[in-house]
Amino acid sequence: MHLDYRAPDDLARAVERLVDDQIASKIAAQNPTLWGKEAEEESAKRLGWVRLPQTSRPLLAEIEALQAELREEGVTRVVLAGMGGSSLAPEVICASDGVELVTLDTTDPGQVAAAFATDLERTVVVVSSKSGGTVETDSHRRTAEQLLSDAGIDPASRIVVVTDPGSPLQKASEEAGYRKVFLADPSVGGRYSALTAFGLVPSGLAGADISALLDDAADVAGDLAADSIDNPALVLGALMAAAERSGSEKLVFAPAGTANEGFADWVEQLIAESTGKQGKGILPVAVAGRDSPGFADAGGDAVKVALGTGPVPNGGAAYAVANDGPLGAQFLLWETATAVAGHLIGINPFDQPNVEEAKAMARELLDAPSGAAAEEPLLQDDVLAVYAFGDELTGCDSLEDAIGRLIAAVPDAGYLAVMAYLDRMRDTAIEPIRDELARRAGTQVTFGWGPRFLHSTGQYHKGGHQNGAFLQITADCESDLAVPGRGYSFHTLQLAQAAGDGAVLADKNRPVLRVHLKDRAAGIRAVLAAVRVS
Repeated sequence: MHLDYRAPDDLARAVERLVDDQIASKIAAQNPTLWGKEAEEESAKRLGWVRLPQTSRPLLAEIEALQAELREEGVTRVVLAGMGGSSLAPEVICASDGVELVTLDTTDPGQVAAAFATDLERTVVVVSSKSGGTVETDSHRRTAEQLLSDAGIDPASRIVVVTDPGSPLQKASEEAGYRKVFLADPSVGGRYSALTAFGLVPSGLAGADISALLDDAADVAGDLAADSIDNPALVLGALMAAAERSGSEKLVFAPAGTANEGFADWVEQLIAESTGKQGKGILPVAVAGRDSPGFADAGGDAVKVALGTGPVPNGGAAYAVANDGPLGAQFLLWETATAVAGHLIGINPFDQPNVEEAKAMARELLDAPSGAAAEEPLLQDDVLAVYAFGDELTGCDSLEDAIGRLIAAVPDAGYLAVMAYLDRMRDTAIEPIRDELARRAGTQVTFGWGPRFLHSTGQYHKGGHQNGAFLQITADCESDLAVPGRGYSFHTLQLAQAAGDGAVLADKNRPVLRVHLKDRAAGIRAVLAAVRVS
């Protein structure tokens, strides 16, 4: 495992204090007292991740046996229905191993329909949820049942479930006779669950080498538990905490030769949801490469993290890191480092107190969708309509003006967040907006696909440093898809999630601009053109 860094001299003293306090060995021993009295009850039931390289071993034979059964039946395509920690780890595992996995973590009706539009005869659907109450995953499960049945395929034979023991989903799945129910370790929270059944089952069924993943994690477990100044988790944790306290709270991740494809998306949720609370936290920013704006020109409010074994990035940021290693080892390293950072920052890294806010508002809007429809646009034409929360954005006479005002509303050393409630497989033309905004605004810019970011950076947006401004992008859909057994469609749910999150952010006095695309292709071109206006 490779870790090199550039940081002020006092970082070494911080690491020495962690060694003296035996923080690494206490985490490895699952000591729940490290994050304060108020966090102790939650911590006591959320530290099982430290022993997963050993405790997850028995899963391997079960997964291998089921995969062999399915392949014998010609079932080789895996669709994963899951949100947040239930989908991000399998996606990076499979991408890094070069195996196919269809990840369904959206409410966009086009993307949902596409996941089930072809090859149903060779498809198994893995439904992953700790409780089963996640609205997106429940909607996916209902849709899979309906579409498999419509195709003449017994849904029970093609649905595999991963959930916690005793959950409502376990009971319902067993009553439905689903193909197999895998029970995950209940002492592990979602974002720390990469090496549990949530990470291993879909990845193993898709063909990834999950045994090697556990081997790589086991190889570094001893080093990460050591009370030593050479423990990379102590160094990273101390660096993150020092950066947060000094106003350098944005970690900008750039791939720099790593084989762990998409790793920044996984670590983004881990760090943002674990630390972004009580007005504190660390904001991960994923960029395309070392030359991307926000990384190449990072300032004093950021930490550069190059994912590779090259040299430590030069210039700009007060802190810089180069890090790489086998994927299983990286999972365990960053989990431990995040727990260390939580200890030093003084927050509970195992809860997510603000995630429910947007969910509750979305449910309220689903119950009364006419309220959302009554919202009046600031301006509109045949291609798009513009809506806004916040006095800073009212009175705009063009999209260019609205975006300019949003940029101007970003506080000093703040950030812009782009939240695209679109089809992340087909609407990729919007992705350059991150670099364009970062280049124009001269500030850090994050990009997230909705609603998946709600289970990730969404916690930080509402609970972390309140210095963000937000650009939502929603759109009409060509063909909607009803959620079976529910009184709403996927598109209605998608718009309710956007409106709910926007309302919660507005209640926290954050500026929110929503651009709704009436024509997706033309609307994306118009938004990019407006952003490029200097």
